Amino acid sequence: MSLRTLIVDDEPIARRVLREELESIANIEIIGEASDGAAALEKIGAHQPDLVLLDLQMPAMGGLEVVRHLKQGKHMPVIVIVTAYDKYALEAFEAGAVDYLLKPVGRERLSEAIERARRLTGPQTIERVAQIQEIADPGAQPGARRIVGKIDEEYFLLSADEIYAFQADGDLVWILTAKRKYLATQTLKVLEQRLMNTSFRRIHRKALVNADYVRKMSALSSQRWLITLSNDQEFIASKRQAQSVRQLLRS
Repeated sequence: MSLRTLIVDDEPIARRVLREELESIANIEIIGEASDGAAALEKIGAHQPDLVLLDLQMPAMGGLEVVRHLKQGKHMPVIVIVTAYDKYALEAFEAGAVDYLLKPVGRERLSEAIERARRLTGPQTIERVAQIQEIADPGAQPGARRIVGKIDEEYFLLSADEIYAFQADGDLVWILTAKRKYLATQTLKVLEQRLMNTSFRRIHRKALVNADYVRKMSALSSQRWLITLSNDQEFIASKRQAQSVRQLLRS
């Protein structure tokens, strides 16, 4: 199956080199090129490539901004960073991009990146894009952290501050927002770790709630509390667990 690929770089020579190298690799379909960030976003939306070779240093809108503006959907592309020198990119994007390539790009190195891209599944791709978005905006508040949710075969990048709660149901974890319910792609334990130092609190072994959306706390007994969120979702917490939510509400 061909890997549909978009080349994004403001330098014509760099795009030509990448195109020539890609044409020598089997099962690669080059669906187009873009010379700036705005054009890249337009072509990603129109053609839904599987893979984007993305330059960081471009005028007006660089690669970082392109990543920040990527929309949610089932065709989220795999991102491979292409850069000439930026040490920050080499260190930071290693955590989220499937790979990074240093210019000038050699055929062997490009082939390695392509093989890594082929091995990614839908959830893995979207999780990596979420990581890149966090790295791309290091000054963002903790609530801007990206969480991946799924509905049917579509994946969505959600900001943590729009999430009311996470609720485990057997092996599944549901993400609850004001109007929709998504299936999480990570365990409750992993989500709790990612959301440390935010307004999220574990109030039950199967529930993690956003204290910013707690509307009411009612004592059911000396040891149990009923926590009601703004969307009328209710959770029962022990006195000790409810205390951590109350402390956050008073801060």
